[in-house]
Amino acid sequence: MLAVAAVLTACVKDLDTLPLNPTDTTSETAYGADESSYLSGLSRIYFQFMSCDLKDLQLTDGGASELVRAFWSLNEVSTDAAKCAWNGDAWVAAINTNTWSDADNDAAYAVYVRTMQGITYANEFLRQTASGRLDDRGCSSDVKQKVAGMRAEARFLRAYMYWMAMDVFGSVPFTTEDSPFGAVNPVPASRPEVFKFIVDELTDLAADGSDMPAARSNYPRADKGSCLGLLARLYLNAEVYTGTAMWSEAKSTCEKIFSMGYGLAPEYADVFRGDNGQNPDARKELLWSIDYNAEQTQSWGGTTLLTFATMAEDDLNDSFHPNGVNNGWGGMRVPFEYIEKYYGVSNQNYETGEYDTNDKRAEVFYIKGRSETIENLATFVQGWSCLKFNNIPHDQTADSFNETAKIKGYSDIDFPMIRLAEIYLIYAEACLNLGDASPALPYVRQLSDRAGVSAPREITKDWLVAERARELLWEGHRRTDLIRWGLFTSDTFVWPWKGGSMAGQGFAPHMTIFAIPASELASNPELHQNPGYGKQN
Repeated sequence: MLAVAAVLTACVKDLDTLPLNPTDTTSETAYGADESSYLSGLSRIYFQFMSCDLKDLQLTDGGASELVRAFWSLNEVSTDAAKCAWNGDAWVAAINTNTWSDADNDAAYAVYVRTMQGITYANEFLRQTASGRLDDRGCSSDVKQKVAGMRAEARFLRAYMYWMAMDVFGSVPFTTEDSPFGAVNPVPASRPEVFKFIVDELTDLAADGSDMPAARSNYPRADKGSCLGLLARLYLNAEVYTGTAMWSEAKSTCEKIFSMGYGLAPEYADVFRGDNGQNPDARKELLWSIDYNAEQTQSWGGTTLLTFATMAEDDLNDSFHPNGVNNGWGGMRVPFEYIEKYYGVSNQNYETGEYDTNDKRAEVFYIKGRSETIENLATFVQGWSCLKFNNIPHDQTADSFNETAKIKGYSDIDFPMIRLAEIYLIYAEACLNLGDASPALPYVRQLSDRAGVSAPREITKDWLVAERARELLWEGHRRTDLIRWGLFTSDTFVWPWKGGSMAGQGFAPHMTIFAIPASELASNPELHQNPGYGKQN
């Protein structure tokens, strides 16, 4: 049974809550008549995205086990957008080179276990907040109303974790609050079955009259805009997940979002700064984010990874901390070929660190002391450092931030799980596939105007491949995008180190999904390994 322990520092702003602990009070007694105990249970589900607790995971690196970080690693480092220098870490070499197998992989294992745990927490929260139980505890009508909204949030979080698991593994164990409780092995559901469940949940939560909080009313917690944003993403990838395209549904869902009051931030860079959750211009673009806080959450995943891992310790000195954090791990960088292909940079000088670009989105790279070709994946300075995620608030410079706020040991940057620019690009792709891309041109023109580049005269697949590469760089979309376009495993679309070759080569089609972890197969006889991996049973 789930349970409650000591107070947890706020992980989701106003959810100053109590984490669930199997060694303490059971969930049957953890909930009472007051609102705070239900906020405690809800926060445990939110916290699953940023938890580094290794209590139930067979890993040694808590930071690498964090769900946002592990999912990001699988979806970016496996592609042309990122390469990691930490070849000593168990997951890195295989993901860098697309050579994973059914052998245990820490990043894939973390995604599997964290999502399945989170779904379990959500199911238990929904059991414990059923109306009969609230009546038995003497909850007031006001508390019941607030709990109804929390239940809707829990269902959204469960849907999001089911999406992550389905995207990475295909068929996954499936349970809800109505499933048998106790020592019962969950039976896997197929990808189309999980897809349908998620779509049904999100459609219900986004409907008029549902208990889900209204769009833009609940930041950084989920709301109806979050539900429709994930639903649009599901429809975008429907053909991959189910075999049947759903472009009309994707288009109409985006149009619903357009009426909800979201807007692009005037400055692209501000969406990824340390105050993006407090800056109203940046926040208006965010449909849902994970709230990181340098003083309270202190996670080694999420945007802490995306700031610390992008500089080396040797790059920094007492006066030079360009992205507002106090150290550099020398891990993640972007292959130059990606930058050259999609951003059109020129006149790069690796001694001064200067280069020319017409695209404001390309102003985030650090190249002093770097080189272009990644000849050795373990050599961090080969490739360009990406400082897109910057812990310095939007209205401060590095110098003023260092003087007034001091550089920090963790990140304050909220990670954008869904944002409006993604919805614009989903709309463009849907319109293109429906035979008339013209309705999307005003939306993509907004992206081009913000970036300071010419807008396309027409929308094509090649433009979408490139624009999503630019606009959504390092936001966890690239692998899923390349799979949808038939480019991920292809031998005609290559990048450095693809398929284990420095020149790049294709790899086996079954690797569009990952192997089910061996420990999970051993513990649940209902599970079967994904096709192409190891022994099939």
